Amino acid sequence: MREEKGMLESVERGEWKRIPDFKREARRYQSIARATLRKDKRVNIRMTKRDMIDFQKKAVAEGLPYQTLISSILHKYITGSLAAKST
Repeated sequence: MREEKGMLESVERGEWKRIPDFKREARRYQSIARATLRKDKRVNIRMTKRDMIDFQKKAVAEGLPYQTLISSILHKYITGSLAAKST
């Protein structure tokens, strides 16, 4: 309750700003939420401890469970929407 009150007070003081391109970000998170609810198969994979830690860190930064992040990356790869980073 105290945390929610603090957040409300922060909003009322004008400390919160809308993120750039809010509509696009909202659609992206809606898509992630829908994909999370559709899961019907389980996959077990092995990876290095370092890769797992990196996935978990990136997931925290994105505000997602790490399993959702991994699933999203795999989905983007198989659908061809995961672009290679140009160097």
